[in-house]
Amino acid sequence: MQARKVRPGISFEYIMWVFTRLSGFSMFLLVILGMLGALYMGARLQMDLPTLMRWTFFPNPNHVVNSEIPDLTLGWATAFWQVMQILIIFFASTHAFNGFRVVIEDFLGDGVLRVLLRGLIFLFWLCSLIIAIYVILAS
Repeated sequence: MQARKVRPGISFEYIMWVFTRLSGFSMFLLVILGMLGALYMGARLQMDLPTLMRWTFFPNPNHVVNSEIPDLTLGWATAFWQVMQILIIFFASTHAFNGFRVVIEDFLGDGVLRVLLRGLIFLFWLCSLIIAIYVILAS
């Protein structure tokens, strides 16, 4: 059996390996920023812990309709929270679909099926991202 040669330089796999680490770290930062923003805006007085966590991971005014927040439109439905949602969705979905791609490719050899599945995973990622951003901007 011939030894595998390691080619120095930057490859797609290396970039995605680095992205997976950075996206995981950035999701933690976005959650902390979301919690701090919600607490700063008065969530500690207006929300219970489950509502705060739901708001942190997906800050959508429709998620807190059943809570006792007096007016959801004041401060909560802003462009800042929409950008937070889009960033969380982008990093989480890209992180997840890349992990799915890696797991699938671990069981496949080189060939047409691998290229086909990469394309299919990319299409699923793109469609889910477009739908998620539409839901964020339309709500």
